[in-house]
Amino acid sequence: MDIWMTGWQRRNDFDPALGMMTGIPPITPMMPGLGIVPPPIPPDMPVVKEIIHCKSCTLFPPNPNLPPPATRERPPGCKTVFVGGLPENGTEQIIVEVFEQCGEIIAIRKSKKNFCHIRFAEEYMVDKALYLSGYRIRLGSSTDKKDTGRLHVDFAQARDDLYEWECKQRMLAREERHRRRMEEERLRPPSPPPVVHYSDHECSIVAEKLKDDSKFSEAVQTLLTWIERGEVNRRSANNFYSMIQSANSHVRRLVNEKAAHEKDMEEAKEKFKQALSGILIQFEQIVAVYHSASKQKAWDHFTKAQRKNISVWCKQAEEIRNIHNDELMGIRREEEMEMSDDEIEETTETKETEESVSQAEALKEENDSLRWQLDAYRNEVELLKQEQGKAHREDDPNKEQQLKLLQQALQGMQQHLLKVQEEYKRKEAELEKVKDDKLQVEKMLENLKEKESCASRLCASNQDSDYPLEKTLNSSPIKSEREALLVGIISTFLHVHPFGASIEYICSYLHRLDNKICTSDVECLMSRLQHTFKQEMTGVGASLEKRWKFCGFEGLKLT
Repeated sequence: MDIWMTGWQRRNDFDPALGMMTGIPPITPMMPGLGIVPPPIPPDMPVVKEIIHCKSCTLFPPNPNLPPPATRERPPGCKTVFVGGLPENGTEQIIVEVFEQCGEIIAIRKSKKNFCHIRFAEEYMVDKALYLSGYRIRLGSSTDKKDTGRLHVDFAQARDDLYEWECKQRMLAREERHRRRMEEERLRPPSPPPVVHYSDHECSIVAEKLKDDSKFSEAVQTLLTWIERGEVNRRSANNFYSMIQSANSHVRRLVNEKAAHEKDMEEAKEKFKQALSGILIQFEQIVAVYHSASKQKAWDHFTKAQRKNISVWCKQAEEIRNIHNDELMGIRREEEMEMSDDEIEETTETKETEESVSQAEALKEENDSLRWQLDAYRNEVELLKQEQGKAHREDDPNKEQQLKLLQQALQGMQQHLLKVQEEYKRKEAELEKVKDDKLQVEKMLENLKEKESCASRLCASNQDSDYPLEKTLNSSPIKSEREALLVGIISTFLHVHPFGASIEYICSYLHRLDNKICTSDVECLMSRLQHTFKQEMTGVGASLEKRWKFCGFEGLKLT
């Protein structure tokens, strides 16, 4: 089915002004066989959309002047789209007919409320489906509301899409790690071959290699590995000594090689100095040419641009000449210093000493070898003495050292304990002092409260002598608001205990509210209020008990 037939239905002629067939519709992502996402369209350019004819329905494009429909943020790996605004009579077959041109449809979940979710096989198909957002759909030629609707296509979040995208990302990460690992393995230098263990055959091979300049580095590394492994013993000591002696003889070859290289370096320095002197002579000649051209006789005949170029060239040549001249002077100073050192050495040494140096070196080597053998024998004798006679003596100093360490640790602990005890005594004295101060402050507060209550009772008796009820209230035994609250709480508690309660029971209840309440204070307060609380004896014999009861209602009748 070709959904682009409308372009050919309008006109099939050639327009010479345009130079193209006017009936050919513009390329859009809905064109069959177009398997790539089109290039992005500039936002200021209106997109011309065509009428799309399907087998069972027709899609009419939206107004090109309207802004494009809004879409949510695209989820990663999105292959699912939300399609809203479907006709009420739209079936799943019609949805497939419209959206199968965008690509292969894997699944469709249709709802009863005129929307559905479509999952495509690839991500680029979602972009083709979004092209249909804003189209008006009409089933057949019917104009009924149930057969029409305006499509709204948007990105949808799907767990399957997210899972596939995460799997793809993990696969790409694994491939990248594998590629990096292969690259590192390719660039890693090969491991050196393992060094063979010592044997007489290998020892003879290494001894021959030590005498060869080209194989000396490999042989000396093998010798070093054997010594570090502990391959040296009494049987192989002579072989190792001969190999070490060969390594020592290589020192003389290295000194001769260094002298040859120093000679080559001196010759190269001399050549460089001569070449640098020739270069400086030529620079001086060039600078002389620039200076002569800058004189008045020749300078007036040059143009302004030529004068400028000559000045720049002269300045550059002078800078380069000065740099090379400083370098040559530095080389000459170094040579003068070396010559002075050589003269001092030559005054102290003669040709006879140079001949005696070689003889002295030979004697020194023999002396060193004899000394090393003597040291080896001495070490063996000392080891035997230590193994036989000094094994039992080593334990005594160790025990004495341990005892000394233990005594020092014990003394430190005792000093720390004394410090802690002194600190504890000092803190305890401070605590007792704080308690005494607290008791004094509480006594002062009680005295002040009593004086305040007495003053208030005197004032009330002088001012209101006509009111006996208020007089009795001011002369009441309740001294503070706290006692009034206690009276109210105790009255409520005893009112729900008509048979009375012991003072311990009452105080246990009050301790839940305030653990600072004293039993003697509560009992004193209740004994002062004889018209509110009364004490009775209940029980017989061993079960005899004092109980307090609430008699406030009776006292109210009496007063």
